[in-house]
Amino acid sequence: MNKAQLVEAIADKLGGRQQAAEAVDVVLDAIVRAVVAGDRVSVTGFGSFEKVERPARYARNPQTGERVRVKKTSVPRFRAGQGFKDLVSGAKKLPKNDVAVKKAPKGSLSGGTTTRKATAKKAAAKKAAPAKKTTAAKKATAKKTTAAKKTAAKKTTAAKKTTAKQATAKKAPAKRSTTKKAPARKSTARKTTAKKATTRRK
Repeated sequence: MNKAQLVEAIADKLGGRQQAAEAVDVVLDAIVRAVVAGDRVSVTGFGSFEKVERPARYARNPQTGERVRVKKTSVPRFRAGQGFKDLVSGAKKLPKNDVAVKKAPKGSLSGGTTTRKATAKKAAAKKAAPAKKTTAAKKATAKKTTAAKKTAAKKTTAAKKTTAKQATAKKAPAKRSTTKKAPARKSTARKTTAKKATTRRK
């Protein structure tokens, strides 16, 4: 069965050949685009389409037997679902008046959405937890840095005070030495007055 025959097979159910051709084109285009983007397209009961990476390897040319290097490539792969396998193998019989690949049972789609929501909530909680840890770590580091800055400031002020005290202590003996020299000048003045008095007496 080719594409034209597939369109004719579903034309009666979709209300015409044009509508059937558009439906087939849209479905195939959606599958191809998703697989090229790296997504996996899975239809329950039918199978799944996915993109597979093949690493670089060596192969043999069947005509010459020569060893040839094959580059790394990406190829599409289809895996048949269990329902499809059972129908092909004969384990299950094809329904006459029903669709071969049945829809998902009622409640499974809603359950899937709820499970998706639950997984999304869990992922969000996991993302939020590291964020909280990082903020706590940032606060702790900020506290440590402020404490270190305070201690450094205290040390610098203490060092400045000690240097100021040492400078004043060094300056004080110099002043004392000048005060001691003052009486020496007075004694020289007394000597000169005594000399003058003796000269006058003579």
